[in-house]
Amino acid sequence: MSEIPVLYWFRQDLRLADNPALCRAAAVGAVLPVFIWDQAVFEQGAGAASRWWLHQSLAALQRGCEGRLRLLAGSTVQLLPQLAAQTGARLVVWNRAFEPAQLALEAQVRARLEQQGVRVECCEAATLWPTSQLGKADGTAYQVFSAFHRHLQALGPPPAPLSLPVTLRWYGPPTAQTAGGQALAALALLPRVAWYQGFGSVAQVGEVAAWQRLQQFLCQRLSGYASGRDLPAREQTSGLAAALRWGEISPRQIWAALAALPACDDGAAFLRQLVWREFCYAQLHFWPQLPWRNLRAAFDRFPWQTDSSAAALRCWQQGQTGYPLVDAGMRQLWHSGTLHNRVRMVTASFLVKNLLFHWRLGQRWFHDCLLDADLACNSANWQWVAGCGLDAAPYFRIFNPVAQGQRFDADGAYTRRWLPELARLPQKYLFCPWQAPPAVLRQAGVVLGQHYPLPLVDLATSRQQALAAFAHTKAAVAD
Repeated sequence: MSEIPVLYWFRQDLRLADNPALCRAAAVGAVLPVFIWDQAVFEQGAGAASRWWLHQSLAALQRGCEGRLRLLAGSTVQLLPQLAAQTGARLVVWNRAFEPAQLALEAQVRARLEQQGVRVECCEAATLWPTSQLGKADGTAYQVFSAFHRHLQALGPPPAPLSLPVTLRWYGPPTAQTAGGQALAALALLPRVAWYQGFGSVAQVGEVAAWQRLQQFLCQRLSGYASGRDLPAREQTSGLAAALRWGEISPRQIWAALAALPACDDGAAFLRQLVWREFCYAQLHFWPQLPWRNLRAAFDRFPWQTDSSAAALRCWQQGQTGYPLVDAGMRQLWHSGTLHNRVRMVTASFLVKNLLFHWRLGQRWFHDCLLDADLACNSANWQWVAGCGLDAAPYFRIFNPVAQGQRFDADGAYTRRWLPELARLPQKYLFCPWQAPPAVLRQAGVVLGQHYPLPLVDLATSRQQALAAFAHTKAAVAD
């Protein structure tokens, strides 16, 4: 083939519409799209469940690219320059990443390509506003969400999303197995242990599916979102987190779709969640150490447990803590790869404040189990719950799983779904089965310690221990 292609490097922007780098490539010439599974780099941001999603998303993207997507596995620093040399490409484009490992890779790839005389162009596609606008005028970061939110509101609406480029032409024959490429299965993205059979029942993957999900949310679930989003038994949320994480849909597309509707409190509440995501990405931009270091240095002295093999940690992971709302959430996470936002906060609070395990142990578990595991959001939210992040929940705010269940799962539908062993327990005792009289337990067919565990810790005692540890940490810092 005599025509020289423009190489487009896909990573976490697996869509064709509102894709600045793809538009740039299409404006120059025929586009050869490539995705490289560079395991050493992707492992920082792609856990086992999210790799399952990536596998399905690449299959959908291959169809969108009419079979031209080149799939490779190995070192990007070697493979991308090799592909440029083989095809004679003089321009390689991509969209900027936020993860530290991906940013380091970008620098290495750029240097190697430019040594070969290949031009590189990098665009931005992951956030609502350009990274240059996410901080203060003096270049420092916002550390309080409300101030960050006001700053973005003062900027006005984010840039409008880009349409699919009309000049887009794919390079090469329409076959998924182009010369030098690998079949999707050869990337070995699917986890070795096939615990993910239930994922397909809750996940529709790919750019088309993401757009359909957005339209369904706007038509059927946006009304009532502001209050309904806290009720785990309702399907009131958008379900777009994983699609956003892999870039099957952009935050600007979502913003524009909402802006086209009449203004309402529910729409404003949903946009606020998009801005919170933006806040998480800004944190990772300004503090690349976010995934592994406390942003509040005082917590470096906090006496968290760090034993990753501890029995209590396994109980939390397996949904066997004896606190039904916590256990329902952890079982939902394992079986479906999803976890309701309200229950995420409750389960996370229980781990770091009632069990006193380090937030990084919870972050790692969510990283592996969540379909939408996103390094920026996962890390920032865990630090928020632990009290050591930006604009964090005060350490004395400890979610009570009994009260949270009674308030947000008032009829028990969510908890009974994921804890069928407690399905016959009266609502009065559903979130505190240890308080049920023996006759009530017998009638419900529940033997505590056999069918369902006794509480791992006492809520009041563990709360006092957490507050005492925090007070000790503050005093140590003061000294």
